[in-house]
Formats: sequence, structure tokens, C-alpha cells
Amino acid sequence: MDIINKNIDGGRAFDWGKTSEDYAKFRDIYPDAFYQYIVDLGLCIRGQDVLDLGTGTGVLPRNMYRFGANWTGTDISEAQTEQAKLLSQGMDIKYETKSAESIDFPDNSFDVITACQCYWYFDHEHIAPQLARMLKKDGRFVMLVMNWLPFEDKIAGESEKLVLKYNPNWSGGGDTMHPINIHEAYSKYFVTEHTNEFILDVPFTRETWNGRIRACRGIGASLSPEETAKWEAEHIAMLNENAPESFTVKHYAAIAVLRVKK
Repeated sequence: MDIINKNIDGGRAFDWGKTSEDYAKFRDIYPDAFYQYIVDLGLCIRGQDVLDLGTGTGVLPRNMYRFGANWTGTDISEAQTEQAKLLSQGMDIKYETKSAESIDFPDNSFDVITACQCYWYFDHEHIAPQLARMLKKDGRFVMLVMNWLPFEDKIAGESEKLVLKYNPNWSGGGDTMHPINIHEAYSKYFVTEHTNEFILDVPFTRETWNGRIRACRGIGASLSPEETAKWEAEHIAMLNENAPESFTVKHYAAIAVLRVKK
């Protein structure tokens, strides 16, 4: 399913379904410290019902299933939710294919709603009252992100240059560590309870880093197979020149926890 947003990539269409297999294989990269931080806040744990918006291949529900929460994941891409179901075999996780704007669960359904690596796609003015409605009293909406730091990590910076060479309008690069920008639409329904940012060194090999970048919006979700193949040849050559077989890439994680006003 093509997604077009004039504020993202200059309005160029992208489709996460095109990169679902790579997404499943190469984007399940959050270190344990990322999940433990969420748990230490008392979120997504046993006894809680949790909805994960933009779940993709179910990375958050699958990796946090061990902490005992009851998980539901939704995503706009059927290819993504199909991958999530395959990867979640043996786990009692429910998945539905629908956009964040079309979710329609009953009032007071969830203790926590999460949005990891996807909240910037939302129509916030539409979704804010819907999230508040679906959360229980004192329920939390949790926004999460983990991005590489191209100005502080040479390999990340070189990879970004090649993404931009093949997709000059890609707007996903140039990130620096900063707090999550909480849209004003949420202030009517939520209070900001907690925010933080912290550094993580994430391990990769040349193969897994190449796959991680290939699975990004600017490459696999946007380019033709022919364009992707040309990009990949250059990217692998760059890695062979600049990166050892195993290395870490400096990332930052950010979190914002909003408590519903009820």
C-alpha cells in the first residue's frame, strides 16, 4: 500500500510492504536496555493490556511478550502484519491490518498504547481523542524512537550519503539526539508524565547493517528493484572499505510517556 505524505520525502510514495521480509530480518535490532527501560517505568508488563500502533513485523510485542502483558498490534500494511504473525507463532499476540487513524477498539480497552518508530506518520488531531477514549483511567500513550546518529558515527554518516544519492528527497536523515516532539493536539487529552533520551551502541555486521539500511524508507520502501540493486552494490563497497566485519553504530533512543486525563 503506497503512502504519500507531502511532509515526508517530498511527497514521494513509499510502501512498507515492499520491504517486509528485510524489515523482519534486519530491523529487530533494539537492545535489551531499550525494552528494560520501558519495563522499569512499569509499562507493558504482566496484568496490562497493550496496543502497539504501527507494529510493523511485531518487533515490540514479540520482544516484550516475555514481560507478561497482553498484546495487540496494528499496522497499515498487510504484508507487515502477515510477517508479524509468522514471527509470533507460539505467542498469544493479536494482529490487525488497519491504520492508526482507523482503529476502533471499545472505550477503556487498554492500559498502555505504544507507537514505536511511527508516530510522525499520524494525523495527531484525529488520533489524540481516539487514543484517550480507548485507554483506561490513568492509561499511558508511549512514543518511542531509536535512530542512528550520522554526525557522530562515520558508518552511519556514509550510509546516509548513499541513501540521499539515490533518493535525494528522503527526509529521514540528518538526525541528532533530541526529545520527542509532542504534538499540541495531545495536550487536551493527556499530560506529559516522562521524557528522556539516551545513547545506545547497537551491534551489526556488514551484512546486517546493509540489510538495516536497505529496509529503511528511503531505499527498500521507495526505490525500484533496479535502483535498490545499484544502491546496494555501492553500499557494500563502502562498507568493505570503511567497516570491519563486526562493529557498533551509535544510536540514540527517546521516549515520551503521556498519561490520559480521566
